[in-house]
Amino acid sequence: MPNYWILKTEPSAYSYDQLERDKTAVWDGVKNNLALKHIREMTPGDRVLIYHTGDEKAVVGMAEITSVPYPDPKQKDPKLFVIDLRAAGRLPKPVPLAAIKAEKAFADLALVRMGRLSVVPATAAHWQRLLKLGGR
Repeated sequence: MPNYWILKTEPSAYSYDQLERDKTAVWDGVKNNLALKHIREMTPGDRVLIYHTGDEKAVVGMAEITSVPYPDPKQKDPKLFVIDLRAAGRLPKPVPLAAIKAEKAFADLALVRMGRLSVVPATAAHWQRLLKLGGR
């Protein structure tokens, strides 16, 4: 059974559109200890929602983890891990943070509770509700 995650990215740095063009990507640049802990817990087949930060502030697409976590080959710090992921489809409509915060079902979602964390877990119920709000 897969786990569910939300990965945050600034679209001017790396957008979901770019992930779709690339088809796969190494998800790197994570330095926060708790976010790195979440990266190290990921397994191939886990499902991911991509959230755009900045002006957009919305869940915009889906992806799937395709590798086990591994040390970041671009960094010398052995604590920094990355994962590989594959694009799995844009949501028909973005799910804005305001809509997420407006629903009581998301009160315990780390995206709401810990807004600055770039990698957060989600439950299967959160996942399904976010997909529904996104038109899937």
